[in-house]
Amino acid sequence: MDLEGRSICHLPCHLPGTGAFVPEDVAVTASGLVVVSDLVRGAVHALQHAARAPLGRWVTVGTHLAPRGLAVDAAGRLLVTDYVLGAVHSFTLGPALQPLAPASMLGLEGPCWVGPGPDGGLAVSEEFGDVWLFGSACQPLGSLGVRKGHAFGNPAGVCTDVEGSVIVADEQGRRVTLFPRAREPVCLVSEGLGRPLGVACAPQGQLVVADAGDSYIKVYQYHSEPA
Repeated sequence: MDLEGRSICHLPCHLPGTGAFVPEDVAVTASGLVVVSDLVRGAVHALQHAARAPLGRWVTVGTHLAPRGLAVDAAGRLLVTDYVLGAVHSFTLGPALQPLAPASMLGLEGPCWVGPGPDGGLAVSEEFGDVWLFGSACQPLGSLGVRKGHAFGNPAGVCTDVEGSVIVADEQGRRVTLFPRAREPVCLVSEGLGRPLGVACAPQGQLVVADAGDSYIKVYQYHSEPA
């Protein structure tokens, strides 16, 4: 979709010889490769383009116990949360879409959503828990709840803006909160949300929120720094 909400194209989720699958989350790499997580089949699929498949065909690039959240970090690694295992898996894709340099971060409780974090790291939300930060070398940096003295209801989608501030959608709290590096948390949106799940920052300084409460994608203009 474009920033006006118009559909550019549709990508049917259908595996050759297997049938339809339900996409749980989606990410796009720097090269434009579309990747989705498939919780039901326990797999991660990528849309491969070929001369005999101009619209692309889905190929499985990884299997996990319960893949949910999906993102691409600053180094180009794919990040996949494994809800049951309590882990975040990372890997890159080779020329033939084979997974390379796999690694895992363990010890999480019900990780759902993942997104790039400050300084090349990543942020992971736990269902009915906290949001954990990891550095660029995947080292744990602590949780937002403890560091900022903030109580989450059900943290969902996470992203980081150009200032390095982490933004979190709270499904249960029905709000979206900004967590600056050196200031107190700021509530960006607290009205008009039913079940905010996904959240992302657009290049034009817009905040995009996926609201499962009314099945709308909502776009807001915001400023991370105080006036």
